[in-house]
Amino acid sequence: MIFERVFPALSWLKNYNKVQFGQDATAAFIVTMLLIPQSLAYAMLAGVPPEVGLYSSILPLVLYAIFGTSTSLSVGPVAVASLMTATALAAIAEQGTASYLTGAITLALLSGAMLVVMGVMKLGMITNLLSHSVISGFISASGIIIALSQLKHIFGIQSHGDNVVTQLLSMIKNIGQFNLMTFVVGASVVLFLLLARRYAKRFFIMLKVPETYASSLAKTAPILGVLSSLGLVYAFDLQAYGVNITGNIPAGLPHLSLTFPSLELVKTLALPALMISVIGYVESISVGKTLGAKRGEKVQPNQELIGLGAANIASGISGGFPVTGGFSRSVVNFDAGAVTQLAGIMTALGIMIASVVLTPVLFFLPKATLAATIIVAVTTLIDFSILKKTWIFSRSDFYAVLATIIITLLLGVEVGVASGVGLSILLHLSRTSKPHVAEVGLIEGTEHFRNVKRYNVKISPNLLCLRPDESLFFVNAAFLEDFILDCINKRQDITNVVIQCSAVNEIDFSALEMLESLNNQLSALHITLSLSEVKGPVMDRLELSGFLQHLSGKVYLSQYKAFKILSEM
Repeated sequence: MIFERVFPALSWLKNYNKVQFGQDATAAFIVTMLLIPQSLAYAMLAGVPPEVGLYSSILPLVLYAIFGTSTSLSVGPVAVASLMTATALAAIAEQGTASYLTGAITLALLSGAMLVVMGVMKLGMITNLLSHSVISGFISASGIIIALSQLKHIFGIQSHGDNVVTQLLSMIKNIGQFNLMTFVVGASVVLFLLLARRYAKRFFIMLKVPETYASSLAKTAPILGVLSSLGLVYAFDLQAYGVNITGNIPAGLPHLSLTFPSLELVKTLALPALMISVIGYVESISVGKTLGAKRGEKVQPNQELIGLGAANIASGISGGFPVTGGFSRSVVNFDAGAVTQLAGIMTALGIMIASVVLTPVLFFLPKATLAATIIVAVTTLIDFSILKKTWIFSRSDFYAVLATIIITLLLGVEVGVASGVGLSILLHLSRTSKPHVAEVGLIEGTEHFRNVKRYNVKISPNLLCLRPDESLFFVNAAFLEDFILDCINKRQDITNVVIQCSAVNEIDFSALEMLESLNNQLSALHITLSLSEVKGPVMDRLELSGFLQHLSGKVYLSQYKAFKILSEM
């Protein structure tokens, strides 16, 4: 059992059969067709040679298959992680240099090591620190930056920048380099992919392809776009008209090596690596849980950290850059019928064959085609409906999302992700710092207590019953103390205060000190302080601290009992 926890692959290997092999093999073939152009495109986005994209899609798949817990997640280069890689490395090296590639490898190794350490320390709960709405805003803004960064390849011009302002200014400055033939190729592929997204599934269904496979095959349209544009460049010598091509992609497999980077490089890239790790993990665990829920399988967050960490270390050892679970590939993998991670291993085998056999064929592949692939792929990341939803549901969420989007667009992804994490934490703290505190009264004829502002309830003039709907800790302790004292000042006839602790799951030391102070202040006013419905773990802490020995009132098992006794006094 312990081996299965460390190596989750053992759980499905022991019952593996021929039927599952056929399903996995079919899924692997379809995902390979999708992953080849994606790997090349995201390598270009990350600023590394195209073959590095293929290298990042081989060994990481195998390592995740061994250590990961999702049967459907497909690991490899993804848009946001590739953009974050390019942004992190832009400040330390020039694209195309050995130092730049070393930096990309270092990012993968650091990211992998961090994820494994977090997994061993059981920090899978880190996703709870990130607001889903804020992360959605960050990813949407990143999608816009990614799409803009690829327009230079569609227009055939030079441009640079890590935010929308610098990118737009750079493109305007160099618009004189515009190449019509490059634009025709790139725009045609964009149009084809958009039409394929909408109509390809219907086309395959018309050809009597089963609907499940038709959906998966429709998503491999990028490979047809690659082959078509490649053929046109070769047949009509479009290179002579200024169409930039990928050029020579070295055939062969990655050379495995573990080179320890300099301490200075580690210090420089540690923070970007941590950001890539966190965002990559959030994206991956979200996809894994979503697909797992459809099959009734449980994805283990801590083991996922280890699985993704192992995948990134494998990417670094094989000369690749940071990877994570990709949404589009994973959905295709799921829809195509993959039932185990052997599909991932077979996909890795397919990429290996492509790296050895197909790379010479890709010599004439236009960069505009890869850019078009990226642009269409990231349109699925851009979803501003979150603004409307949060505006209706929660204004604080809305302002946090809007701030994240604006900061990311104007200042770039590194500042954007840092602000997103910060805003998520601030959002949580702001909510818990001023918890909802209800004055409660008895619903006559029952033993239930409800908010006096919402229900017609019975109250006692000398009794103040309050229910804080939050655990008590340093952030909100002062707020509750001030709230109670303010109520006392407004009602001079109160002789007893009861705090109903049914929603209090934890009390920290700061909150304990607040309760001690409150008890003393109320005692000076000849008012007793009592507690009711205190949960076991909280009661244990209060007894251990000695607080209950000095409590002016009592601890009641139920709010009803406290009300009956104290209201009659």
